[in-house]
Amino acid sequence: MIPLDWKRYQLSQLINKALSLAKPIPFDYSWRDFTDNLLPPQRMTTLPHEDWVSSVSCRIPQHFLTAAYDGHIRLFDYSQKTIRDVPAHLAPVTSVCVVPSQDSIDGSVVVASASHDLTASLTRISLEPGAVEPYQALASLHLHTSPLSSIASDHTGSSLLTASWDHLIGFWDTKIPLEDEVAADTGDRKKRRKIGGVSEAEQPKRKAPTTVLKSHTARVSQALFAPGSNQKAYNCGFDSTVRTWDVESGVCMDTITVPERPMLDLAITPDGNTALASSTDRTVSIFDLRSPSLSSTTDTLVHPSTPSCLVCPGTHSNPSNVAPLTPASAPQIVTGAHDGIARLWDLRSTKSAVASFKAWDGTMKILSVDWVGEVVGVGGEGGVEVWRVGQGDWVSTK
Repeated sequence: MIPLDWKRYQLSQLINKALSLAKPIPFDYSWRDFTDNLLPPQRMTTLPHEDWVSSVSCRIPQHFLTAAYDGHIRLFDYSQKTIRDVPAHLAPVTSVCVVPSQDSIDGSVVVASASHDLTASLTRISLEPGAVEPYQALASLHLHTSPLSSIASDHTGSSLLTASWDHLIGFWDTKIPLEDEVAADTGDRKKRRKIGGVSEAEQPKRKAPTTVLKSHTARVSQALFAPGSNQKAYNCGFDSTVRTWDVESGVCMDTITVPERPMLDLAITPDGNTALASSTDRTVSIFDLRSPSLSSTTDTLVHPSTPSCLVCPGTHSNPSNVAPLTPASAPQIVTGAHDGIARLWDLRSTKSAVASFKAWDGTMKILSVDWVGEVVGVGGEGGVEVWRVGQGDWVSTK
């Protein structure tokens, strides 16, 4: 029996006593469950850009990687200094990711990017301040006939997925060929330019996909590998579906259909059991991938504005050149919306966000979020902001 006038402090004391914890934990209370009491999000720094930032990554230790509508990829250190400014594409860059590597060259990372110029690229970027060769264009990926929406690497860095407005998904290996795998037509030859002062013979090699995944009937928004796999993938699109693929055979194994809910972004929880898809109807749909019937949502996260992006921390492995992610945050996600607000959600209590924070001033849209440890990177129309967000383990009283 608990007195009706008890507040959070008394309830927290009771749970600590019941659990016989050696070190007290300040618990917060929500219906039927207890969670760690999170500190309010704190703005750490801003990274100004002259154009919209479509993608941000916190995966490189002590650095932030961004992609912008001016076609450039930029690398910043924690002191806000621009370490690298790479003219990677001839049109807006829509997505960027770090390609993990266990045998990477010291002081460098390989980055994959996707663009409106109908190509994706692999670029090696040096992290050393005085590097003789600050960056090197390794390969360009050629398949799509419409702008690309996203690019993602598997946990080993051996495979990539591209998604495009042309309804197609490309499955690629990351090996750099000795010769072009795709011939350049006249228009492409005119577009090929010197990157980093290299000669024509040293231009990035043109790669062809290993497999093309065909099933969507509208724009594909996002494609991701299943956690810990480079053979199973998930993707979502404007045809209101989430699809599961065997990427090697190119076979669509399952389809989740939610009528009239065009999907903008997708995330898979680290255990691979749950998919989350943001939609133009201002919701994030939650799907149980273990269910034999994948025809309906298990829950939704309702937003006052369109949630354009979301991220689940802990969805990748921890190779030597990529920052570790915190398994304790597995039940939590961060979403970014067109109202300029990022929201932290706990999937065990979905009625409202656990915390929220406003990026920039005015009504500038958030286009990308990433989350590593306690650091959340927010990219969009106002550039990039970096926030510190506390995390907590979930303790259930059920």
